[in-house]
Amino acid sequence: MEKDIGKIKKNEITDIIVRVDDFGGKVGLTIREYTTSDRYTGFTKSGTRIPLESINEFKKMISSINEADLKAMESNQEKQKDSQKTLEQNESNSEEIEEEVF
Repeated sequence: MEKDIGKIKKNEITDIIVRVDDFGGKVGLTIREYTTSDRYTGFTKSGTRIPLESINEFKKMISSINEADLKAMESNQEKQKDSQKTLEQNESNSEEIEEEVF
């Protein structure tokens, strides 16, 4: 038995597929990457499986995600990227000044 629950586009050639299935005689929730390319089309090894007895716990975890926390983390990542760019630019400028001096 397999029932696709949904898919999320990860990038141009890869989707994340969520499905309920029966693997090895055990029912569970499978979250796997599915790729479509010239070299290979199908499920990759990337992914995980949540056993039936843990699905309610998994659902509680997902439901507890606070969107404000996600946005705050995203904002922090952007600030770190900006700081890294500034640092790299300053290092580059310092190297140019050293070359001029010597």
